[in-house]
Amino acid sequence: MLQTLFHVPNQVAGIPVFGIGLLLALWGLFSLGLLAWLGRRQGFNGETWSYVPVLALVAAVIAWLLPAVCDEQGLPVRGYGALLLAAVTSGTGLAVWRARRLGLQADLVFSVAFWMFVPGIIGARAFYVIEYWHDQYLPIYQQDGLRAMLGAVVNATQGGLVVYGSLIGAAIGLLAFVRTYRLPLLAVCDLIAPAMMLGLSLGRLGCLMNGCCFGGVCDHAWAVTFPPGSPPYYAQVVRGQIDGILLALDREGKPVIHRIDPDSPAGRAGLRKNDRIEKIDGRAIRSVDEAYRGLSGQYSDSKPMVIEVGGRPAVTLPAAPNVARSLPVHPTQIYSSINALLLCLLLLAYDPFSRRDGELFALMITVYPITRFLLEIIRTDESAIFGTGLSISQNVSLTLLLAAACLWFYILRRPAGKAFETAGEAG
Repeated sequence: MLQTLFHVPNQVAGIPVFGIGLLLALWGLFSLGLLAWLGRRQGFNGETWSYVPVLALVAAVIAWLLPAVCDEQGLPVRGYGALLLAAVTSGTGLAVWRARRLGLQADLVFSVAFWMFVPGIIGARAFYVIEYWHDQYLPIYQQDGLRAMLGAVVNATQGGLVVYGSLIGAAIGLLAFVRTYRLPLLAVCDLIAPAMMLGLSLGRLGCLMNGCCFGGVCDHAWAVTFPPGSPPYYAQVVRGQIDGILLALDREGKPVIHRIDPDSPAGRAGLRKNDRIEKIDGRAIRSVDEAYRGLSGQYSDSKPMVIEVGGRPAVTLPAAPNVARSLPVHPTQIYSSINALLLCLLLLAYDPFSRRDGELFALMITVYPITRFLLEIIRTDESAIFGTGLSISQNVSLTLLLAAACLWFYILRRPAGKAFETAGEAG
């Protein structure tokens, strides 16, 4: 795990870098140069002016939102963000290589990547923010105000992107692109499908560096641990896994100790199975989540904790010792990276045998939801939703499988033939 690689300083030679500063000036020069080059190459038509909204959006981020992300040392460059950049670069490179083999210009791929990247990031971040709004972002808004909350929302380089959200956002950008330039949708989807999986493979390594998308506790030789402050460590504290307590609800809906390790600090202090937790340090406990969060205070406050249980005297837990690492967990980030790489290779191997546009893309959205559904079984960072007993990603996986079945039905009813192969042969 390596969340921060280095910091970009706030000032260079006394000149501010972020906000109304050096970076904004450089971006303005780049934007003007890009528009001038496009205008000279293809004229100031609709395609050229279509870049302006995205360029303006990036300028707004530099001017108003990046300063909220900076700390005293400057702008932190995260390991997650660096791997995300590597993912985009490698995916684009693979798509360019495949496009040239089909006799297509590399500009087509660069244009597709440009149209898909920003909506994809927005969709991935929006999906994450919506999923974790009440746990992460609403408290920031309530405590520090709108500016701090917006800074946390746009700080995607620190982690917090959901693959399915990126697929939705990128799909919207792709649809807009093919409709604007009247390109064959399924052929473009086939062109970029392996590239998306290659990018995802590298992006998942960024998840490992950030500590997100973690798995459940295990005792395998290849299990990994994470330091204090990381998402797995915090989750294990909140869930009572580090101090050996498993809570449940009794018949009256009150939190009780379902299982406890007698050799844990809580067990040695006198807590027992079936104890109903009523108060922690004088605060009434009404749910399992409140009980876990109350118990996590012993790791952050480093002081004794008084737990009032039903039917007998209160129990005092000593200040918790510093636990240097989380419990060993499945390295689901590595599993996901290998899974995406294998799917990329599968798509490339199947490509020579495909006979219709859309087959590669259909294969991708058939296999990936299945593997993602299975990986979610050992991931513990997402809770069940809508009373289904399944995580949000598992629900989306099932929906995507249904869409894949419909797409296969449509594709296999079409005559054989591939638009880009025909274009390549004609060229």
